[in-house]
Amino acid sequence: MADSAQKDVKPAYTPQTEPIPDDGKPFVPALLVIDMQNDFVYGSLAVPGASNIINRVNQLIDLPFTTKVATRDYHPDNHVSFAKTHQQEPFSRIIIYHPDDRDELKGLEQVLWPVHCVANTVGADFVPGLTQTMFEKTIFKGTHRKVESYSAFRDAWARDESELPGHLAEHGITDVFCVGLAGDFCVKYTALDAVDYGYRTWVVVDCVKSISQDEVAWDKLKNAGVHFTTSEFVKKRIA
Repeated sequence: MADSAQKDVKPAYTPQTEPIPDDGKPFVPALLVIDMQNDFVYGSLAVPGASNIINRVNQLIDLPFTTKVATRDYHPDNHVSFAKTHQQEPFSRIIIYHPDDRDELKGLEQVLWPVHCVANTVGADFVPGLTQTMFEKTIFKGTHRKVESYSAFRDAWARDESELPGHLAEHGITDVFCVGLAGDFCVKYTALDAVDYGYRTWVVVDCVKSISQDEVAWDKLKNAGVHFTTSEFVKKRIA
């Protein structure tokens, strides 16, 4: 029975990757290190295998990117994304509205998470072992009690931008490289927004871990024009 059960376990889906071209076009790269925090690695919302990417992420942080930006979930303890806030079971779903949408015209489906990454708690800190001294900026996400923000660029309704768009524009960035957690949520939405903002966008697949092990998020990224690469390809292009 044990052998049979093991055979039924599907390995995590990995998309096809590509090298980063040196094609004579402008190349001004930024590294976005998404949510490498205690609660997402070892804590209340731990992503499977998250600790395994810390060293590879550090290797990319050491490279001479034009700018390196980190993000952190940084929630109030009654954030709209928490199951506890709504007295619901974790991983159930509800419809939420932006607090300024008084007529409730644009509802978004919200997964209700265990309490995680509460501001000024250890769970919201960067995970031990992550190189933290080389980030030019840190973007704090989900700081408003009633506003969900998966993307590093803007909130879930695309109403309010973070500091990231301005920061990348100031540096003349052409290419955005996304690493971190989780591939099917904050990495995905950050990469999708990077495409929307006009950047050639790369997800470094061996520096990302996801909650889901299927291909759904990867397919959505591919269809949006996101490129997939590896840390070895990044080293060859940027070192």
